[in-house]
Amino acid sequence: MKKQEVIYGLHAVEKFIKQSPHLVFRLAVMKGRLNKRQQSLVDQAKALGLHAEFVAKNQFDSLQDVNHQGVMAWVQARPEMSESDLQALIERLDNPLFLFLDEVQDPHNLGAILRTADAAGVDAVVIPKHNSVGINATVRKVACGAAESVNLIVVSNLVRTMKSLQQSGMWMIGLAGETDQTIYEHNLTGSLGLVMGTEGSGLRRLTKEACDHLAAIPMVGQVESLNVSVATGITLYEAFRQRRL
Repeated sequence: MKKQEVIYGLHAVEKFIKQSPHLVFRLAVMKGRLNKRQQSLVDQAKALGLHAEFVAKNQFDSLQDVNHQGVMAWVQARPEMSESDLQALIERLDNPLFLFLDEVQDPHNLGAILRTADAAGVDAVVIPKHNSVGINATVRKVACGAAESVNLIVVSNLVRTMKSLQQSGMWMIGLAGETDQTIYEHNLTGSLGLVMGTEGSGLRRLTKEACDHLAAIPMVGQVESLNVSVATGITLYEAFRQRRL
């Protein structure tokens, strides 16, 4: 039996249905008067050959502290990609841009990062198997469709994977505050891996040591660091700018 996941929220469900209607097993909409977006979703599903079930509010009550907006869908879980998929990507692409996340654990951060990675043209996001959040309903909702479009690759050892890709010619630049060189002083073109640290403590020591260079985001205010999804967005768009000059 194919593994299923539940996604919720209008934007996430709309995106999934539009991109992969064949992977939707069940669509549920809260019974009652529909607003314009809910009706649009039902119409979109019908046009794609999907039947929307209208269910009682209590069937949504298990989604505590979740903004489900009265819609949820049971969909086929995305197959997990691994190291072999990563090697295949780097062999196929010219000047790939990979994003490595060193134990990011907040699903809202991962969802926001995937959304930005999709927009900035990242070829793959790489996360370690342990001590990291993976794809779940919250990640899908925040990612607004990017959880389906971005290559998310789970590896058993992040540092070992980085070193393997360095042997293939990829440069690794880690984001860290303890350097005077900023992202604007680094060459972010070519075959590149950008390495972001976990919430709070940043890059782990071994991850940091595996990087070819460290770079910082210049800051002039009172706060000591930025949220990892914000820092990732700033860094990815500097890479985007440089790679399209």
